[in-house]
Amino acid sequence: MQKKNASKSEVQHENHYSGAQVGWRMVTELVVGMLMGLGIGYGLDHLLGTLPLFLIIFIMLGFAAGVRTMMRTAEEVQRKNITVDDDELSTKNTGKSDD
Repeated sequence: MQKKNASKSEVQHENHYSGAQVGWRMVTELVVGMLMGLGIGYGLDHLLGTLPLFLIIFIMLGFAAGVRTMMRTAEEVQRKNITVDDDELSTKNTGKSDD
């Protein structure tokens, strides 16, 4: 019984770090998208001599790409959580019938 309680607390502790990892992943995806847009925009502006034009356009595109990637990550995490919740629910239901 004590071992089950310890494993439950480990799972809860593990989920806490998992949420933090997902959060950092999403922030990183957004920042990388914007930095890539900044780099491409500045490079094109430098080559073509139109300093603010492509910089602004590609920063906006990088931001949009970062947000899109964040949304995909959020959907992936939500899908995994739903699967885990369904598995836990079926395990609890099976455990209750054994008692």
